[in-house]
Amino acid sequence: MHTESNWITTPITAALLRGALDVEHTEHGVLPHRLPARARAQYTDGQLAMAESQPSGVRLVFRTRATAVELDTRRTKRVYVGAPPRPDGVYELLVDGRPAARASVAGGNTLTIDMTTGTAEHRPGPAGTLRFTDLPDGTSSVADTADTNGTAGTKDIEIWLPHNETTELIALRTNAPVEPARDPGRRVWLHHGSSVSHGSDAAGPTSTWPALAARLGGVELINLGLSGSALLDPFTARTLRDTPADLISIKIGLNLVNADLMRLRAFTPAVHGFLDTIREGHPTTPLLVVSPILCPIHEDTPGPSAPDFSGLGDGRLRFRATGDPAERASGKLTLGVVRDELARIVEQRAAEDANLHYLDGLALYGKADYAELPLPDELHPDAATHRLMGERFAELAFTDRGAFAERDVTVHRDAPKR
Repeated sequence: MHTESNWITTPITAALLRGALDVEHTEHGVLPHRLPARARAQYTDGQLAMAESQPSGVRLVFRTRATAVELDTRRTKRVYVGAPPRPDGVYELLVDGRPAARASVAGGNTLTIDMTTGTAEHRPGPAGTLRFTDLPDGTSSVADTADTNGTAGTKDIEIWLPHNETTELIALRTNAPVEPARDPGRRVWLHHGSSVSHGSDAAGPTSTWPALAARLGGVELINLGLSGSALLDPFTARTLRDTPADLISIKIGLNLVNADLMRLRAFTPAVHGFLDTIREGHPTTPLLVVSPILCPIHEDTPGPSAPDFSGLGDGRLRFRATGDPAERASGKLTLGVVRDELARIVEQRAAEDANLHYLDGLALYGKADYAELPLPDELHPDAATHRLMGERFAELAFTDRGAFAERDVTVHRDAPKR
């Protein structure tokens, strides 16, 4: 164990963060955000604020000879009244791209949510400290170590933040100097979706299906999966428009149905408008529209969805659809309706946009998969399903036959137009 006098404190800045689109300076440190301040200001909804500040896909990345790392953080842990305790958020350490350790942090703020009343109470709490010690020697080549004065043992460190806990970063300490990691030269994949893309019940931040697919596809991930908030908001479209990326995907439909947000009359032009806005900044970037995965409660039954508290005594929380299937005739959305319309829209637009593609979400998780790996709460996939979806998306999108196939070795990243 290293004594306090050995530690070097490095300020946490945007240069050390990947996957965050904004960094808010707090009284004690910094808070990564996945939506920029201008977007956050346009709708101050508590659900959206919670989702975008949960750092799914956000990681600290740096180069160092250090064999020990400490990180002071203050988490915000969710507690649902009457429901079983949620597991602690997980930090995952990668050394030169390989998993090396996992840990959690105690203390922090508590957000107590009562789903029966729709109220929430925030209680402040103390910061905690994350420690990774006895790190392995780096495996960088001689040419690589020359970038750090020829010192052996220099390695790339990634600390993936918990995908489902708002995380304030307070201090980074190491027992050797830190420098920003080099640009890996990989293509940047910008993805937007609902809680399924956010990570729902994945085993950890590198195990959400987008993180798994990104690793298999050899790309850098920016994950704009926003739990409960993939609602075709114009400020989200503008965020996608203004974020540099080589590949873009949007997975939409489930939140629109389970929130009962709009009818088909509004949905169709809203999708067109969302795509139009993205294309203002990325006119030729491969753009993949992904429809919802299977969710039996909403396949033919409109929303809204509501919590089913009947199983809380056994530690189970489930969701149910409360709409009437007959209301589809008046334009209410179901997942079946959404899939059909998204496929039609993409087919129509693809006649003039060769870089626009469609992927049926049932190819990622369908009826046969539900029979083997049912959704535990009828809405969200579990850890095994995240792995299945990540592997399938990588196969369908990143291989030679996919929308994101690397057809040349040069990265052509559209510079967003303002």
